[in-house]
Amino acid sequence: MTLPFGVAVEATNATVFGFEHAPKDVRVVTDTRAIVPGDTFLALRGERFDGHAYVGEALAKGAVAVIIEDADAWPKSGTALVVADTLKAYMSLAGAARTRFRGRVLGITGSAGKTTTKFLAAQLLALHYGTRVLTSPANENNEIGVSKLLLNADNDRHDVLVVEMGARHFGDIAALVEIARPHIGILTNVGDAHIEIMGSRERLEETKWALFAAGARAVINARDIASITRAPGLAHRPHWFYAGNERSEIPTSGRVTAICNDRLIDFDIDTARDRDVRVDIRIPGAHNRENLAAAIAAALEFDVDLDAIAAAIPDLAMPEGRYERMQLPSGVTLIYDAYNANAAGMMAALDAFAQEEAKRRIALLGSMAELGEAASELHLRVGAHAAETQVDVMLVGGEFAGELSAGAVRAGLSSERIVPFATNAQAAQWVRTNARAGDAVLLKGSRKYHLEEIVEELRK
Repeated sequence: MTLPFGVAVEATNATVFGFEHAPKDVRVVTDTRAIVPGDTFLALRGERFDGHAYVGEALAKGAVAVIIEDADAWPKSGTALVVADTLKAYMSLAGAARTRFRGRVLGITGSAGKTTTKFLAAQLLALHYGTRVLTSPANENNEIGVSKLLLNADNDRHDVLVVEMGARHFGDIAALVEIARPHIGILTNVGDAHIEIMGSRERLEETKWALFAAGARAVINARDIASITRAPGLAHRPHWFYAGNERSEIPTSGRVTAICNDRLIDFDIDTARDRDVRVDIRIPGAHNRENLAAAIAAALEFDVDLDAIAAAIPDLAMPEGRYERMQLPSGVTLIYDAYNANAAGMMAALDAFAQEEAKRRIALLGSMAELGEAASELHLRVGAHAAETQVDVMLVGGEFAGELSAGAVRAGLSSERIVPFATNAQAAQWVRTNARAGDAVLLKGSRKYHLEEIVEELRK
């Protein structure tokens, strides 16, 4: 999305230098490697980089303007927009781009399942909108990622934006909603992720629930206590979703989309309108069925046909790193689901793993992060859950390996079947030495512990 120069100046409240060279339109780029002649380079600051150091390079590559905090960084070439804070300026420009976007916006947040739900929703929306769906790669869900997506929107090429919104601090979602202004919002769940930083469960719920602050129609989880409690305060009746083994009633008005065994059910509580179609779901795990139900509910809100959705479900793909199955030369099945982790996600992955047909099921669990005072208890709970799902061997690592082990022992897993590991190399060596053909190994833990290193080592 290009913005008229005057709109960009007004949005950022910038002081302009070199006005006589100002471009008619502004296309914002933050990476000098992506610059094409005529672009405007915005210099972000990070923990390990400062874009101001690349202003000269940006201009040399064809940028005609720069957005900077420090006027001294401008080499008196092209045009400079000097602002108080380049990140806030980036978000303001994104908000201005969103104002000019004529399509519809789907926002997605939650403690777990955001990226998977986004990935599934984008595929379902493409059934109706084709290539005119724009979403961010991976999990670019912070202020920078959301701003980048909004500024990449193009009315000539896009009808729908799918915006994943992450939160690490109290109020983060509200700031993203202010610029993205979604028409439909999916809240996957409210769990325990980042509770240490948020400060309390109440503040965590308030942060997530801000998804609906600008009037987005809510697509919410019928199994989520926070959503059930807060739903009466919504401006519009909600669209509920859930996945389970049987059909259940939702204790409020609204539309319901549910996956029940091999049936996809869509019914309206208020009008008694009811549809029921058979589906073939090949996505592993109850938690991912729930993510799929959320994506389907949102797609229906965007007028995608229910029968088209049902027909497409067998061919849906999962994002990389989410219950990703691979076969090792040794005959061992490796399941990598360690893109990130919280307690609910850890237990959901263990539940899915319990359904794997294998000679032995080996759970390789790293610790979780940012759980604050609840960390010990939640790791004990996850360890116990691993034992309850009857894993044959459990490898434990990270800061709370002791709690994972203790929880499993309390739940009946013999300590002889628990193997602590200090490094990923050590864990990989144990698997290479001890896992046999026909065994299945689950890798689950926080991104902090880089369990993908184990996958890389085992695939050599």
